Amino acid sequence: MSGVLAAGVLATALYGSGPASADPVALPTTATEAVQRMVDLSRQTEQLNQQALAVQADLDAKLVVQQEADAKLAATTEVADAARAEVRKFQPVIDRTAIAAYQGARTNRMYAVLVSDSPQKLLDQMSTLDVLSAQTTDQLRQFKKATDAAESAESAARAAADAARGAAQKADQTRADLERKRSELGGAVAQVVEAWGALSSKDKSALAGSPFPPGFDRDTLLQGLVPGSGTSALAAGLTRVGDPYVWGATGPNQFDCSGLVQWAFKQVGKNVPRTSSAQASYGTPVAKGDLQPGDVVFFYSDISHVGIYAGNGLMLHASTFGVPVAVAPMGSTPYHSARRY
Repeated sequence: MSGVLAAGVLATALYGSGPASADPVALPTTATEAVQRMVDLSRQTEQLNQQALAVQADLDAKLVVQQEADAKLAATTEVADAARAEVRKFQPVIDRTAIAAYQGARTNRMYAVLVSDSPQKLLDQMSTLDVLSAQTTDQLRQFKKATDAAESAESAARAAADAARGAAQKADQTRADLERKRSELGGAVAQVVEAWGALSSKDKSALAGSPFPPGFDRDTLLQGLVPGSGTSALAAGLTRVGDPYVWGATGPNQFDCSGLVQWAFKQVGKNVPRTSSAQASYGTPVAKGDLQPGDVVFFYSDISHVGIYAGNGLMLHASTFGVPVAVAPMGSTPYHSARRY
């Protein structure tokens, strides 16, 4: 397929066969422009991919909160049920006492004096009244304690129920957002794959490039390797050079940019976050002038691309669709920051 024909096919793949009045500047007119347009579209898709991964991570966190809220609700409900049962245990005694008082029952010492016809009977009545009074007072005290406990437990259960509902609503909202992002990503991926398919073999080969830049010396770079260090993670990552870029992939044979970084550090025992934005908060900051092989480098203002520094201004990264994992210059990508893990 000639370069001009490839550009025309790619333009159709990217934009469809629009009306004749469509802006001609928006359409690639050469194979080079067609490749660049495919790269630009792939770049946008990578941004969507990282956004979708971030929303997935947010959803996972919210689901944990929801599970914890549900567990707390179940626990507080159980406590409230037990507290209500304790109140019911004392309720008959309290009811009888209340009814007796309402009906005018005489239970005080003055009444015993008035109705007693002998000193012994008076002592017996007063002793009985003391026992009854003590029992009633104790039961009233226990009833009050049980009632207070029940009110506190029910208040906690209501608060837990509100928290559980709120957590569920937030999770549902995030889940809906994730579905939208996945839908957008799916559409964008389809466009990139279609656009890539419209390129000539020559253009695909040029896009893929070389896995290593001229003069790259892996052995010298990895001298003095320290187990568990960033350099050892770089060494692990270099074993994946040539593996394909796939959105959302974390290895072991295909990767997206943040998936490659996560995989490489996992091989040396470090649990790095999944997304490029989260990875940019892991470890410690490193100035660009102090970069060492194995440091993690981030790109673009939204931190939507990441790689592992490989010395001499180079990085190991999973670049974009159609470009296998490779070592490449950092200069062509807008630098953001770096971290040392």
